[in-house]
Amino acid sequence: MKVEIPGTVVSLDMVRIPAGKIEMGGKEMPVESIWVGRHEVTWDVFDIYAFRLDLTTQQNADGVDAESRPSRPYGAPDRGFGHKGYAALGMTSNSAEKFCEWLSKKTGRKFRLPTEAEWEYAARAGDREIPSKLDDYAWYWNNADDKAHPVGKKKPNEWGLYDMLGNVWEWTIGRDGKAVVCGGSYLSKAAEVGFETRKPFDPKWQEADAHVPKSKWWLSDGPFIGMRVVCDP
Repeated sequence: MKVEIPGTVVSLDMVRIPAGKIEMGGKEMPVESIWVGRHEVTWDVFDIYAFRLDLTTQQNADGVDAESRPSRPYGAPDRGFGHKGYAALGMTSNSAEKFCEWLSKKTGRKFRLPTEAEWEYAARAGDREIPSKLDDYAWYWNNADDKAHPVGKKKPNEWGLYDMLGNVWEWTIGRDGKAVVCGGSYLSKAAEVGFETRKPFDPKWQEADAHVPKSKWWLSDGPFIGMRVVCDP
């Protein structure tokens, strides 16, 4: 499914995954059929939200949506890795959730971050183990040269989803309702890249942020954090 963003030439490519079950923490959990982003959210889409590219000059001057849009990032938002076709990165979980709210309003569909269970279920696509040839599916420590890469350049999983492992960690909503990142990144060693790999927010991701309070939009030291969205049917 292609979801067009009104007023732009940008769209999101979504894949419908089947309903099923997944075991987490010794408990079997049902997962409904949902639409999952074929790729991690790229700058092509995130720029429109973050830099108010969908607003007129007058709307920007009037501060339209000022409370629900990110402040200016620290330096180059893509950290010099690349922009067009690259995964958007360095956003906080608040920024990721606000992006989903904006996207929902723009498209008229319900976008959100995946739950931890939905993410793992989609990432596995029926597999019990990670691919034996991890280099074919993921950008990680061994092959990424310490940088993020354009999305969709490795092989997809069985459901047609790219970069579920590696490239950038992806924000999800954990079982306790708090945001956690999943899957590993371009800085992760092979043992840390996996379906069950999780990390809660780490204050070190904002260590260089001298603001008080620290930004609720950007991670000054988190260029390895990104996101993928899901859409309810």
